[in-house]
Amino acid sequence: MKRSILWIGLTFFYQMVFSQQISPKVLVEEFIYDSAPFPSCHASTLIETEDGILAAWFGGTYERHPDVSIYTSVRDQKGWSTPTLVADGIENEVFRNPTWNPVLYQKSDGEILLFYKEGPNPREWWGLYKKSNDGGKSWSKGIQTPPGFLGPVKNKSVKLSDGNLMHPSSFETNGVWTSHMEFTNADLENWTKVEVPGPFQAIQPTVLFHGNEKLQILTRTQEGVIATAFSEDNGKTWTELSSTGLVHNGSGIDAVTLEDGYHLLVCNLIPKGRNKLSLLGSADGLNWEEILVLEDEKSGEFSYPAIIQAKDGSIHLTYTYQRKKIKYVHLSL
Repeated sequence: MKRSILWIGLTFFYQMVFSQQISPKVLVEEFIYDSAPFPSCHASTLIETEDGILAAWFGGTYERHPDVSIYTSVRDQKGWSTPTLVADGIENEVFRNPTWNPVLYQKSDGEILLFYKEGPNPREWWGLYKKSNDGGKSWSKGIQTPPGFLGPVKNKSVKLSDGNLMHPSSFETNGVWTSHMEFTNADLENWTKVEVPGPFQAIQPTVLFHGNEKLQILTRTQEGVIATAFSEDNGKTWTELSSTGLVHNGSGIDAVTLEDGYHLLVCNLIPKGRNKLSLLGSADGLNWEEILVLEDEKSGEFSYPAIIQAKDGSIHLTYTYQRKKIKYVHLSL
């Protein structure tokens, strides 16, 4: 009994110490652009390059409109560059599809991959990707992923300890949400996939690391909570999805494991609406606490976040702001 009491006391002490240490400071808070040739935008993604922070998103008349295309901008010492159109769904002179959910990933050799989707809606879209060897200044032609594969559907691909890439993905078919992991080598060859089992209707996984080959995913669901699953073998097999206990509105989320092993999660920590966006922290991926409120209004939309850690240890994140702009926030911990 004494040992149990001591353990509980020590656990509480360490949680208190950890909580006090995690106190994010906002270094920069700004919009990527003030004006753009499109009225609506959504689904941003970002990476760190030698030139600065490279961001991408989709923009157009409104989501699902055929003119929706993928845009990029880079933030250097002078600020953000003018948004540049880098991918669209033009099929011929008279027909085009909307594009969706770009995801940026930089390989170890510096090559940048831009994954995105094309199609009339998430039930019928297909995956494509482009390559850049000059920091995102120019891109190859779009390359379609193999049939049955989409690539990362919203959140960033990750490099596993065996050198292969894992692309968190999902399907939305006839109202049914399912999550799976897609695997390739570094050259995007030898595509395979593994389903994530569980009772939840879940999509758009984001990946956390727990050392060795232990991985964790967090997903949005239709059940009003964020769900989670674990793998002990680099994603080859997964536990059933279970609830984290975090009440959630079912919108897009993103997370990252920091160099010191601490985990960050950005999400709408509310049961309905997208008017509050929060940053959460966790030492173990199971117990989460709100450490920063990014947005909290009576109405409006602040959604679909993306988050990374830079080489200097600072945190960069972007998210949709009122469907009109992409907001960027730079944090120190």
